[in-house]
Amino acid sequence: MSVLDMRIGLLGTGNVARAVATGWSAAGHDVVLGSRNPKERGETEELKGFTLVGLGEAAAHGEVLVNATPGTASMDVLKEIGAAALAGKVLVDIGVGYTFTDTMELSHPNYSLSEEIQQEYPEVRVVKTLATVDRFVMVDPASLVGPSTIFLSGDDEAAKGVTRGLLGDLGWPDASQLDLGGIVTARGQEHFALLFSGIAVAIGSYEFGIQVVPQRTAS
Repeated sequence: MSVLDMRIGLLGTGNVARAVATGWSAAGHDVVLGSRNPKERGETEELKGFTLVGLGEAAAHGEVLVNATPGTASMDVLKEIGAAALAGKVLVDIGVGYTFTDTMELSHPNYSLSEEIQQEYPEVRVVKTLATVDRFVMVDPASLVGPSTIFLSGDDEAAKGVTRGLLGDLGWPDASQLDLGGIVTARGQEHFALLFSGIAVAIGSYEFGIQVVPQRTAS
């Protein structure tokens, strides 16, 4: 499934935002990156070639918005944009919140950022995805030695349909996409971050995926 010629507003300008922006632009979508300081950020080397606008302009541009901000900053960014500008939008949430003390801890240990967004902005159609892989695998799942599973969580079926198409445009076939159910299941995606970090240390790389392998059907 492919979603053609969509206007996508990225919230954030970091590694993840630039990776998915590049992937979706290559697929033919009209993509902008939103920043609190677009003029200052636009002068940096890594953002050359991207269309950089303010957060409000990115929200106005996008039929689909993508939260690619750090999970600990996401709510402040959305508050700055405002509920009226967000209402009715599909919001693909990639964010995961970390707090760093002696060890890495999640900022949402008993729920998820996606749930918080959905509760605070009920007119936004939140879909959680791409939170279980690093930025390189997000846009090039074929780089892995075998098939991998990517997950979706959200309460709005139409919004998940749009998101499935956008995932397809990044190279995730429909068979690799697993719908977990409502937005409450987003906490599983976000909490996987702790296991993700452990696996990365164990294998010496962040570029890996996981595959859901069901029980063999009896013949």
